[in-house]
Amino acid sequence: MKGILLKLRSIADYQFAPGAGEALFPEGVEAKFSKRTGRPRHIYFKGELLASLRPNTGTFTLTLEGFRRLLEKFPPPRFRVKVGSEAEEAVSRGLTVFAKHVLEADPDIRPGDEVAVVGGDGRVIAVGKAVLSGFEMERFKAGAAVKVRRGVERKG
Repeated sequence: MKGILLKLRSIADYQFAPGAGEALFPEGVEAKFSKRTGRPRHIYFKGELLASLRPNTGTFTLTLEGFRRLLEKFPPPRFRVKVGSEAEEAVSRGLTVFAKHVLEADPDIRPGDEVAVVGGDGRVIAVGKAVLSGFEMERFKAGAAVKVRRGVERKG
């Protein structure tokens, strides 16, 4: 498992930033492997899913818990899109973040990046994939900014 942990951490460091792998994947993580390819597919810690490895790109999609771990290590605005209070409830239910509701965004976000959507208090309310760059999210007044994959209130 030591070799797998090193590989998982290396992918996270490449995808997010140096140090992300260690923040995301502590000692004791458990990887579930694809039956078809034998490659790591889902990464758990103490029974909780932290991330899944996309087979087509070789990058991670993070869960709410995965992003909570990552954001503990990296100060704002890294990997974050902050939304206004009028959008928090809808976004926490899993609906798309629109640019007009974005208050702040990490300027290093690129379209396709994994991002955490945070409310006014800085709590993670959703995770998803950026549709716009961080620069565009802050300046555009129309259009989708983040395609939300999971909100804190969405079950299932």
